[in-house]
Amino acid sequence: QVQLVESGGGLVQPGGSRRLSCAASGWTFGYYTIGWFRQAPGKEREGVSCISTINGRTYYADSVKGRFTISRDNAKNMVYLQMNNLKPEDTAVYYCARNKGTACGLTEAEYDYWGQGTQVTVSS
Repeated sequence: QVQLVESGGGLVQPGGSRRLSCAASGWTFGYYTIGWFRQAPGKEREGVSCISTINGRTYYADSVKGRFTISRDNAKNMVYLQMNNLKPEDTAVYYCARNKGTACGLTEAEYDYWGQGTQVTVSS
């Protein structure tokens, strides 16, 4: 069955870096776009970034552009989110999700399978 498992969360100081990983299984990995979302306490879940696993096209939310980098390793069925210059407002549970197709967008309705999430806390 389709599975997405996030890892790499934890406590990081402001200005620090963290790399999140998303291990995918249960389908032909090279076909569907993968996205990263996050949900902060008391807020709605928001899209962070996505990557097309067919052509590598990426997209970022304005709030993380220039600080976060999404990448994928099709051979390992992995997607990564490198987060640099982290800010307290980046504190959230981060989820990876599989898009229903190959488009790269950040609307939740475009995604049909979700991981369980990994907590990232940015604090001194």
